Amino acid sequence: MGEKNITNYTATINVEDPCGNVKIADDVIASIAGVAATEVEGVAAMSGNITNEIVGKLGVKNLSKGVVIDVQDDIVTVNLNLTMRYGYSIPKTSAEVQEKVKASIESMTGMTVSCVDIRIAGIELDKA
Repeated sequence: MGEKNITNYTATINVEDPCGNVKIADDVIASIAGVAATEVEGVAAMSGNITNEIVGKLGVKNLSKGVVIDVQDDIVTVNLNLTMRYGYSIPKTSAEVQEKVKASIESMTGMTVSCVDIRIAGIELDKA
């Protein structure tokens, strides 16, 4: 199953202010999820597709690598591809990632996160 990117979609948050509306691009929500996930101890990195890997090696920082989001009526669904560090409990670390990503997106955007699905794409061994 391939990753999908919704590059032109923006989620709209209705602001009860005469100044206008606030629009949040999906890449911003994906970046919030990626940063939150990598802050959890035991997560080595986000895993993206081959294009993201090549871009990363060229020095371009992509905070949304390995993150696919779907926004429907201000409800966000998040799919993450993670590389874990060897020796950490996958269920425990995954639960922490789910909680942190959900809390980060909800507090920063005001949107509701319905689920955070995680796919463990690899294990990173410590380099001796």
